[in-house]
Amino acid sequence: MSRILLIDDDLGLSELLAQLLELEGFELTLAHDGQSGLDIALSQEFDIILLDVMLPKLSGFAVLKELRSKKQTPVLMLTARGDEIDRVVGLEIGADDYLPKPFNDRELLARIRAIIRRANITPQDVHQTVAVEFGDLKLDPARQEAFCCDQLLVLTGTEFGLLYALAQQAGELVSKEELSETVLGKKLMPFDRSLDMHLSNLRKKLPERSDGRPRVKTIRGKGYIWIP
Repeated sequence: MSRILLIDDDLGLSELLAQLLELEGFELTLAHDGQSGLDIALSQEFDIILLDVMLPKLSGFAVLKELRSKKQTPVLMLTARGDEIDRVVGLEIGADDYLPKPFNDRELLARIRAIIRRANITPQDVHQTVAVEFGDLKLDPARQEAFCCDQLLVLTGTEFGLLYALAQQAGELVSKEELSETVLGKKLMPFDRSLDMHLSNLRKKLPERSDGRPRVKTIRGKGYIWIP
């Protein structure tokens, strides 16, 4: 049973989501302000955190920033519809995805399952998944660990999935549409900057190459190439 932490001060929405998620087989923990939500998130283990942006005591952004300094638990930000800046800031800080309010129940469930699926490899898959090396990059999908130049990279589940997808097709153009569907679990929509922000965060965590070339080349409007 997957464990979910919902941090939202809307008591009515929280009650409705609790009923929905528990009916779908999730174990739900609730927090109604940022500080208590952060305390719970740091003291317990969850498969995913649903985090509202506007919270009393501590904003959703502050919660995410503090959480990311200590843990890489997947986070789905809940934002007000139309607040593009909230989505960009959340992704910059390290959110795995965002969902504008009000949202459709089926879309919420699909996003939750997609994030959990890419962040956790099932026991049945582990024996089929071995560590692979791409030059100075070593990826271990079973442990969700990445090493570059013998340095451990602290990546979110989304960043790891993105790096793995690109490295597997090193030297080839991987379209944004393909990456969005295989890594983010959703179709690429116009003006959706999620993929770009995740890649930007990933680039910041990758050490420079000895030859000075970029590790990931952007082909504007088309996709990305992992430079072998």
